[in-house]
Amino acid sequence: MSLNTGQSLTVSGQDLTKNGSSSRAPWEDARTVLKPSTPTRKPKPPKPENAITIAVSARVLFTMEKEQQIYEQQGMEDYIKYQVEHETEPFSPGPAFSFVKALEAVNTQLRELYPESEELFDVVLMTNNHANVGLRLINTINHHQLFIERFCMTGGNSPIGYLKAYHANLYLSADPIKVREALEEGIAAATMFTPEKIMEVSETQLRVAFDGDAVLFSDESERIYKAHGLDKFFEHEKAHENKPLDHGPLKCFLEALGKLQKKFYAKGQRMDCPIRTYLVTARSAASSGTRALKTLRSWGLEIDEALFLAGAPKGPMLEKIRPHIFFDDQMFHVEGAAEMGTVACHVPYGIAQRVTKRGIWDKDTSSAPK
Repeated sequence: MSLNTGQSLTVSGQDLTKNGSSSRAPWEDARTVLKPSTPTRKPKPPKPENAITIAVSARVLFTMEKEQQIYEQQGMEDYIKYQVEHETEPFSPGPAFSFVKALEAVNTQLRELYPESEELFDVVLMTNNHANVGLRLINTINHHQLFIERFCMTGGNSPIGYLKAYHANLYLSADPIKVREALEEGIAAATMFTPEKIMEVSETQLRVAFDGDAVLFSDESERIYKAHGLDKFFEHEKAHENKPLDHGPLKCFLEALGKLQKKFYAKGQRMDCPIRTYLVTARSAASSGTRALKTLRSWGLEIDEALFLAGAPKGPMLEKIRPHIFFDDQMFHVEGAAEMGTVACHVPYGIAQRVTKRGIWDKDTSSAPK
């Protein structure tokens, strides 16, 4: 398996939608030519300061391999020319598409329960594409009936500096360099990969799966394991089981999800909540699980399901969960998840990272359209 961000990952019990199977998917007609249109009667977007803002790059929301090849082989001018000439042809969905659709499904239910509330998900398209490419992106968003009103098109410059201005709670990109820059700015971020086949996922319940160490938690315990081995790791966790771990880069996103979950709980919908969270960790339950669960409790956070795998592969368990998105700090877990059809994201944080900022995963140039 080779790594290819934003492209095929040859390595990005409720109603289900097919996303990458052999049968015809609802968006199959994206390959046909469309006429530009602006849908009416869209709900008003929330104010950024009230929303949970998810910033996504164009190359994870949509499939843009052909356009990327034109940029890499022929340069920016031919790339822009091609995009303008094909601006009435919509892009096909990318790995983040089902995740975004699930966010919108949650918003629909929140608006029904809290018509005046602006505590909603808001999706921002962050791209360093030229503004001339914007028309094709807008046409594609309207074609797929996505509710994305906020765009950031930076014409070749990095969009990372705008993330805080957009109040971004999470940034998803195909570019590992940009992801590391976002993490350095204190913003939750991950590099998204596309499996060769994407499994069926729920249309009505958002499912988000997290690794523990170096994702939700700091890499403190993982450092002990790397330096001293498994026995010392178990001893360390036992001795410190009542001391909460420090927070990791994705803790704030779990916190944001929990905030919205509580709005459903307040309406008596705990068992029917359209947001479900999972901890999928290589930790052992009896030997090192106590500290993980006590840490979440100390933060006032709940996790719906906790799966302690004691070093077993995560892919088969994720196949049962069918999450819209899975976050892990180690690439072999990302690869294992993708092999089973899960849209997996790499969080380049902590001791497990063994490459430099411009290492083996950084094949895309920082100025390439994202």
